[in-house]
This record gives sequence, C-alpha cells and structure tokens, in this order.
Amino acid sequence: MKSTRVRIILAVAAAGVALTACSATQAGAAAVVGGERISSSQLDSSVREYEAALAKIEVSPDQLRSYGSLPQLVLFRLATARQSIIAAESKGVTATDGEIDQFISANGGQAQYEQQLLQNAVAPSQARDYAKASLLFSKLAAHYGGGTDEAALQRGQVQAVKDVESVKITWNPRYGTLNPNRSEQQPAVFLTGDRFGRDSAADPASAPEQ
Repeated sequence: MKSTRVRIILAVAAAGVALTACSATQAGAAAVVGGERISSSQLDSSVREYEAALAKIEVSPDQLRSYGSLPQLVLFRLATARQSIIAAESKGVTATDGEIDQFISANGGQAQYEQQLLQNAVAPSQARDYAKASLLFSKLAAHYGGGTDEAALQRGQVQAVKDVESVKITWNPRYGTLNPNRSEQQPAVFLTGDRFGRDSAADPASAPEQ
C-alpha cells in the first residue's frame, strides 16, 4: 500500500487526561498510567517500529509535524489505550482473546487493521492492545447503557468516559504539555517542544489532510 499522505485521528474516549510531572521515583518512564509505567525504552522501540511502518507506505514523518513528533504521537496512543483498559478492567469489564480476534476480523482482519491504525499513530505490534482498548471501552459503555436506544447508549458513553478519565496519566514533561483544547487551528497533541527540541505546535497550516 502506497500513500503520500496519512490522516492521524487522535480523538480518544478520554477527552481529558491528567498532566503532572514525573517524580524522581518514576525516572526512565515516558508516562505512568494508573500506576503502570510506560518506559522510555518501550516508547523508543514503538517509535522505531512506527517509523518503519510509515516508510513502507512512503509517508514522511514530517507530514505529521503539526500533530506532534513521532515520540509524542506514539506515546499518546500507548498511554490512552492503557488508560481505557485499566478503567474497564477496574469495573469488572473484560474481553477474551476470542472477542478481540472477532473485533479485529470485523475491522478487516489483522493486516488491514494494522494499516488502518497507522492513521492513529499505533505501531503494528500494538494493534492488538489497541483493539482490546477499543473493545473494552465499547463494552464498558454498554455496561452502563442498559439498552440499545440512543439516549441509553449516550448515557453509557458519558459514564465510560468519566471512568477512563479517572485513571490518571502522568506524562514525562520532556514530551511537552498536553493540549487540552485541540482544534483545526491548533491540532498538536502536546503544546511544547519534544525531547528533540522540535516545537510540535509549529506550522499548523501543514497539518495532514483531515
């Protein structure tokens, strides 16, 4: 599959995520999600994999610059997926391997699903975790919804978002300050420069096609 552009869709179930500085006891962590560490080495590995996947479809990382650097985008996805999983499981909502397989199959199968997730800054090896997070959020919303009518589904989603937001994310400040009010004019996930010194909020006009 070849492409010269890629759409990065970074909306998440958790509309707001907490931002605090990493403490000395969390040294080496890119983020801490509900007490679970995402190490800098894990992030670096995922970034390299994601960069290689983009190269395969001939997409330059520079095309994503308005949304953030690759470390910022990949970290955001790793952390918010983990946030949804922790929130759902804390409420007793789980998913079997078979259910995750069915979810991936319903989304075109493994290969196609991995390609789709490149639009969401998800490295191929993280596709299954992302599928689990998406499935668990839907199940959590259904758990609260209590029905299939639109009003019930909306109530379920609102409560599920609250549960997800209650799982706090501690971001390492080297990746910047989370942007709480993303828009077409300011699409960057983080507002300040990343650890490589690049300003993720620069040049909004160069954002990938929506």
